[in-house]
Amino acid sequence: MIWLSLSLIDWRTILHIEEASNTTEEKLGDLLWESIQKSEEVITNDSVIAPLDSILDHICDKNGIKRKDIKLHLIRKDEINAFAMPDNHLIVYTGLIEACTNEAELAGVLCHELAHIQKHHVMKKLVKEIGLGVLVSLTTGGGNTAEVFHLLSSSAYDRKLETEADLTAVEYLIEADINPEPFADFLFMMGQEHKDLPKAIYWITTHPESEERATEIINKLKDRKYLKKPVLDDATWETFKKRVKEEQRPSLH
Repeated sequence: MIWLSLSLIDWRTILHIEEASNTTEEKLGDLLWESIQKSEEVITNDSVIAPLDSILDHICDKNGIKRKDIKLHLIRKDEINAFAMPDNHLIVYTGLIEACTNEAELAGVLCHELAHIQKHHVMKKLVKEIGLGVLVSLTTGGGNTAEVFHLLSSSAYDRKLETEADLTAVEYLIEADINPEPFADFLFMMGQEHKDLPKAIYWITTHPESEERATEIINKLKDRKYLKKPVLDDATWETFKKRVKEEQRPSLH
């Protein structure tokens, strides 16, 4: 009966769809990144990028994630935002770094977006909301990627995927010996302080249940034991923040 059941599955179609999806993801990632490079200011200054890289390197190393597969980009923009794109692109806006009071808050957001990448949430969201056929068409010149960019940069995943990303982020932080409590604090603080701010602050306004999510994280941490070791020392973190703030003022360059 098992053999009969397996024989009835159209494996060729399933494998073809998976192959098409993987190819489409790579092409979409390239197209979106090309578009961002043309329309946004990408920061390539090593003195600014290095501390951010160090945090991500540490998280990936401690969680068995291939760091070389993650394409980290820092964009000069005052919006409090970070988001994942197809083909393992992770976009961080300078506004997010300025909003973080310590590296653990920033690490929490990075872990959340990293979880979206590792759990394949990005393509799940796009296939569900746009459709694989339309995505394939985009990669062959059938339209522009503006809708895809908008969905990823300024709209939330469904609650199930957001919760999975939150809880996975907590596990990443614990494995990396980074205090997960500030991530919950960041969510709660943003939910409290930014209720009436304009929708340009995408990471906050697209996560409307921030306070509820913070409570869920704190509940998950009850009775858990974890270490709290900084990746960057205080002086390096403050220098990093200062350099990011300077990058926010293009007139200085």
